[in-house]
Amino acid sequence: MQLASRSTSVFHNRRAPKNSAPRPRPAHKPQQLLSLLFALLVTALVAVGNAHAAMVSRIEVTGNQRVDADAIRNYLPIKPGKEFSGNDIDDAVKALFGMGLFSDVEINQVGSALVVNVSEYKVVNQVLFQGNKKLKDAQLAMGVQLKPRGVFSQAALDADVEAVKTAYRKIGRDDATVTSQIMDLGENRVNVVFNINEGDRTQITAINFVGNSAYSGRRLSDVITTRRTSYLSFLLRDDVYDEDKLRADQELLRRFYYSHGYADFQVVSAVGELDETTNKYTITITVQEGERYRFGDVSVDSTIPGVDGQALGSVVETRKGDIYNAKNVEDTIIALTEHVAGVGYPFAQVTPRGARNFDDHTISVVYTIDQGTKAYIERIEIRGNERTRDYIVRREFDVSEGDAFNQVLIQRAKKRLEALDYFEKVDISAVPGSEPDQVVVVVDLVEKASGEFSIGAGYSTGATPGPTVEGSVTERNFLGRGQFIKLSASGGTTSQNYNLSFTEPYFLGRRLAAGFDIYRSTSDFTNYTATSTGATVRLGVPITNGLSTQLAYNIEQEEYGYSDTCDTTDDPASPDVDCDVSQAIRQGVAEGAWIKSSVSAGLVYNSVDDMKNPHEGLYASATAEVAGLGGDAKFFKFTTRATVYQTLSDQMDLVGLVSAGAGHIEGYGGDGLRVFDHFQGNDKMIRGFAYGGIGPVDSDGAGDHLGGTTYFNASAEAQFPLPVIPESFGLRGAVFADAATLYGSEVDPALVDASTTGMQWRASVGLSLMWASPFGPIRIDYAMPVKKEASDDVQEFNFGLATRF
Repeated sequence: MQLASRSTSVFHNRRAPKNSAPRPRPAHKPQQLLSLLFALLVTALVAVGNAHAAMVSRIEVTGNQRVDADAIRNYLPIKPGKEFSGNDIDDAVKALFGMGLFSDVEINQVGSALVVNVSEYKVVNQVLFQGNKKLKDAQLAMGVQLKPRGVFSQAALDADVEAVKTAYRKIGRDDATVTSQIMDLGENRVNVVFNINEGDRTQITAINFVGNSAYSGRRLSDVITTRRTSYLSFLLRDDVYDEDKLRADQELLRRFYYSHGYADFQVVSAVGELDETTNKYTITITVQEGERYRFGDVSVDSTIPGVDGQALGSVVETRKGDIYNAKNVEDTIIALTEHVAGVGYPFAQVTPRGARNFDDHTISVVYTIDQGTKAYIERIEIRGNERTRDYIVRREFDVSEGDAFNQVLIQRAKKRLEALDYFEKVDISAVPGSEPDQVVVVVDLVEKASGEFSIGAGYSTGATPGPTVEGSVTERNFLGRGQFIKLSASGGTTSQNYNLSFTEPYFLGRRLAAGFDIYRSTSDFTNYTATSTGATVRLGVPITNGLSTQLAYNIEQEEYGYSDTCDTTDDPASPDVDCDVSQAIRQGVAEGAWIKSSVSAGLVYNSVDDMKNPHEGLYASATAEVAGLGGDAKFFKFTTRATVYQTLSDQMDLVGLVSAGAGHIEGYGGDGLRVFDHFQGNDKMIRGFAYGGIGPVDSDGAGDHLGGTTYFNASAEAQFPLPVIPESFGLRGAVFADAATLYGSEVDPALVDASTTGMQWRASVGLSLMWASPFGPIRIDYAMPVKKEASDDVQEFNFGLATRF
């Protein structure tokens, strides 16, 4: 950028010629000296008077090409016929520079005219990118300052070169080089060209932890988001070295340790060293764990009259003897703040004060409730949300303009915004407002892509085994309104599935998740086919942070027929005489289309620390469904399942889980249940057996399992990292033991083998391989039945995209 030159001299001093010879200094008499001093004084006074009282008759503008001369004159504080000073000249120069259109401004007085000479910035005609393949033109254009039809400056060009380099660093290409080129098109117009050499991807060859003893490096690697380079990095893009990301990882480590009793934990250093010869980073994170603490005495102390601290013990979420957990302390602060605000003290501040006992490694906590400084929220200012609408951000706040300012509630809003997964970064700060008791809450956001397109292929060993392909389009922030929408389709040789889901997380302006699902699925079993077309309208209601309920109305039409190998007659209700299908299933197919209209209510409790890689917590669900609001089906159905996770060894990253489930269905109204309404055995009930491979069997020798009305199941499992294989691969192993029973039947007793309807237990043991793949969690189970019935169908291998929740 050309430095602006300013010339503000109005008067020019006369100078002697440079080559004139020096003259001898004459001797002055006192009278002559007095006369000379008087003349100098008069000259100075005249000069000062002229400097403060200059005047011009006209203003001439030169050098302008696009900007109209009158527009320039209007910006000047100097007007013809009015007196001005040197300060006015300075203000005029500043005003013209402030227009942002000129690279240089010079103002001089020439006789009775004020001459304004300007040099205009060049205009950018096009901004071009050459050599870029990994980043599209549109992506790069968003990050640069220079735009078509905008003004050009060297400073903006230099900043844009660095911005392009930064964009490449964020995708792991630290050695990308960027040079700029200016193409003069004449008429003060230029094209700006960025020549890019993208270079190779910068990899992360190792992530080393120093100073850790309580947790292994592999376990800590699971906590942070930066990953070592692996063969999946080209898909996951999680091996990019970024200093901002590394700082965020340090905070994740602190939260992890603070939530597991290590209150003295600190990250000593976190550095990334680049080997320029191999273009690979080695990240070293040095930590100091400290001792592990438990909670000592826990109490509440209130200085506010009318608020009894001892009576608030039930609100406190920290208990004496428990492992110290900073998250529980934070939750307690929020709970106490909300409770006290609810009884009329919106400015109350809750401050935890901890006292460490270094002998028995306990921390006693006193929650002190004080009347805080009265301050009100003048306004909430949201910045950076180019796509997400303002109200989507504002509704995550439990406070609004005019409410009492409470830092605890502001921080909770920050966590909610981060949990939305719409933003890469959320910063909330408070700045003084227009009055001493006013606060402006500033929310700075950095948005990220919220849409996903995925396509994959696999193999399923479930109800309809065989190869499958699946594709889906998901948008978590539809049109910037915070709505969730997903369209998916999958299919294979024996099944086709289509689904459309929509969720509005704030129905009627409240924290109620309302939505619907529309689906159609076709399954081809051994001898018959099933087609289901239906819809669900649902409403989710949060009760506490971990407990929620969901109400739903379901309507579904089921149609059954015979497979091509079984149906060789003109009557779809009459299979080929040689078709080996039970009479019970024949009756079900003969009933034709079947409509189920039902309502359901469910409860879900979730305290699992990480749903993708669980180590601790409880996930429990229970659902009751009643069919009979119109339609053909009439039954009561109840299902429940609970899974508890617990870390068995921090150092070995060994996680244990125990799960149990149960279900019961019963018809009413005299019609009983159809065979297709019964529960069928599956891999979530017990592994080692085929889908529908346990439970009551038909009595006519076809060997079809007809399902049961009641089941119980239980499972115990230990999960562990695989040795040698890097943690960035996302592979873990497991050993497990399952047990289950499926019994009871409302099928015509003449069509069921009575010896198979009892409560016979099955059991299996096995090994699992779990992979957190880019396409979803993939699990391979090998189970060997150790207790089974003669009528059971065994399937030792099970493979599919599934979780165990």
